[in-house]
Amino acid sequence: MQERILELALAAAGGGEESRTLLKPLCAAAEQAWISRLREDVTAEDCGEALPCAAAFTAAADLAAGSGGVASFSAGDISVKLESGGARNRGEDLRQAAERLMGPFAQAAGLWAQGVAG
Repeated sequence: MQERILELALAAAGGGEESRTLLKPLCAAAEQAWISRLREDVTAEDCGEALPCAAAFTAAADLAAGSGGVASFSAGDISVKLESGGARNRGEDLRQAAERLMGPFAQAAGLWAQGVAG
């Protein structure tokens, strides 16, 4: 499944082979994060393609978050082009898509208190 997640993440990130080195550990971490959020009655196999897609989207979002908003950089005659939040917006869109995909299988993210007397 790890190779499938990596290939999907490369496609989602729109990166070439240079992204593979960083995406590989991000994909492994995203896969484990999603597996740890599975409901008690759900296995990774129960998720079908939702788990690899969600892990890939999460890894691609993490890669976008690390881009720092810089679209390009040149050293000769110094030229820097900044993105106007595009990478961060795309990253958030990918995270939301991952949450939607895993909604039927995973526990909600964040802290939930149930039955707490007020």
